[in-house]
Amino acid sequence: PCPPLTPLPSAPLQDIRNTVGNIPMEWYQDFPHIGYDLEGKRIYKPIRNKDELDVFLEKMENPDYWRTVQDKMTGADIKLTDEQVDLVHRLQKGQFGDVHFDPYEPAVDFFTHEVMIHPVTNRPADKRSFIPSLIEKEKVSKLVHAIKMGWIKPRKPKDDTPTYYDLWAHEDPNSILGRHKMHVPAPKMKLPGHEESYNPPPEYLLSEEEKLAWEQQEPAERKLNFVPQQYRCLRAVPAYSRFIHERFERCLDLYLCPRQRKMRVNVDPEDLIPKLPKPRDLQPFPTTLALVYCGHTSLVRCLSISPSGQWLVSGSDDCTVRFWEVSTARCMKTLPVGGVVKSVAWNPNPTVCLVAICVEQSVLLVNPCLGDKLLYGATDQLLESYVAPEEERVQPVQWVVATTEEHSKGIRLVVQHSKALKQVTWHGKGDYFASVVSDNSNMQVLIHQTSKRWSQNPFRKSKGLVQCVLFHPIRPYFFVATQRYVRVYNLLKQELTKKLMTNCKWVSSMAIHPGGDNVICGSYDSKLAWFDLDLSTRPYQLLRHHKKALRSVAFHKHYPLFASGSDDGTVIVCHGMVYNDLLQNPLLVPVKVLKGHVLTLDLGVLDVLFHPTQPWVFSSGADGTVRLYT
Repeated sequence: PCPPLTPLPSAPLQDIRNTVGNIPMEWYQDFPHIGYDLEGKRIYKPIRNKDELDVFLEKMENPDYWRTVQDKMTGADIKLTDEQVDLVHRLQKGQFGDVHFDPYEPAVDFFTHEVMIHPVTNRPADKRSFIPSLIEKEKVSKLVHAIKMGWIKPRKPKDDTPTYYDLWAHEDPNSILGRHKMHVPAPKMKLPGHEESYNPPPEYLLSEEEKLAWEQQEPAERKLNFVPQQYRCLRAVPAYSRFIHERFERCLDLYLCPRQRKMRVNVDPEDLIPKLPKPRDLQPFPTTLALVYCGHTSLVRCLSISPSGQWLVSGSDDCTVRFWEVSTARCMKTLPVGGVVKSVAWNPNPTVCLVAICVEQSVLLVNPCLGDKLLYGATDQLLESYVAPEEERVQPVQWVVATTEEHSKGIRLVVQHSKALKQVTWHGKGDYFASVVSDNSNMQVLIHQTSKRWSQNPFRKSKGLVQCVLFHPIRPYFFVATQRYVRVYNLLKQELTKKLMTNCKWVSSMAIHPGGDNVICGSYDSKLAWFDLDLSTRPYQLLRHHKKALRSVAFHKHYPLFASGSDDGTVIVCHGMVYNDLLQNPLLVPVKVLKGHVLTLDLGVLDVLFHPTQPWVFSSGADGTVRLYT
């Protein structure tokens, strides 16, 4: 019978050979496997890497932990055999790896010290062994020459003495060192008082309640950091338990608490307040209420004055526009318009008698027929001389000639918009005017030309909710105030030239200095921002004089005055001097608070306006009156 087949010995675990070769194993750190075995199959890493806690537990519990190493090629833990451990120990001691190797075997003497008859080699001696070498002689002479010439320096003997540096060697000996100059001696410790005595007076001892309270307090809040105790004699006093602790705290205080001398400058607080001129030196400015224009039955939203300063127009929520004579407060004319009047603007051209009025979705161009008959007659002739173009042009608005009934009231043209209007303003020459629509599209601002009855939309896209717009008094600039910013556009180049950051939450109104280089903005968060356009795009000064929202701001045409009207019912007049010298900053001084308007529905002054020639200011309020201060 055949001998029984003996099973082949299975390959031991260590024979899972990783065939990746001699490469850094970090390349495999992002993969689930660590290499490939002989059959080309992946060798997977152990299921989970051990964290520090697992390692610690294994260290404590596994008796063979000290002889376990990790095979980097397979990631498996291998327990070293006794022979391997011995090998490691021998190598650590610097001995040979092989146990059976004897380093102290007797040496085999190949060449004997005795001269034998038959030497191992019997070559005749070389000639060079007894004749001096010429090449070496040449080399030596070169070296000697180099040493003589100083090209080769002899090696300096090594100096083993340690080197120390004097930190203060380069200090000027006469000057007081900076550290000594600024030296502040440590504060002395408080001397012990009666409570620290070993036999304190009874009033210093704590009662039971006080002791309880003391224990419940935070250590930082306690007046004493110990409890006073009484002993009958000095011998009975034990060692102080907190002694070392307190010495340590004191040492920490001394070296950790920075002590520095503060250089104090003695400044008189009065010198820090800017020297402003007295208001009486800045006259003239309006100080007293002179006239009250009564007649409106609801809040008066807007005012405008004729270029001559003789007539005043006011628009109100009672759906009427009233024309007043400035000097007598007499109402010359009342024009019912059938809607709330949001804005009125008198044409600034003195040769034209025309008023633009915003009512709901239309701008009415009204000839009030006041004053010089020749003047308002010429205005009508100018409007009637318009010849319509041959071909109809597409416009964002409609220009409609007034009906006979409207004409008798004074209305000459109606510019119909698609949405409700909130402001109208004229260009300084008096031919163009701009209107602002309550809308969020790019059609918010429109510019209209009266002589050609032509309107255009200057903006392709909306840049936010427009609050108000103004034409520059002398240059071809157009100011557009949105909620947070004022953008300045050049109308000739058709581009944005500046963007002013108002630092306000919501801009309500804007006015331009007649010189054209300064702008003021009022805001609903009761700030007034003065901008110097040549200086910066941020406010030169923010004035917070009003208690409530600002509704309107205005500059005087000739005097260095500006005013702001607010919901707190006051008008504040300020002196704002702009100098021709560019190096001198504008001087802003508040000179007068004008009161008089009664608060109605939490609204105060809704519009302010200066007389074109006199230092007078008009204000319109929610109480239905217009007031003149002179």
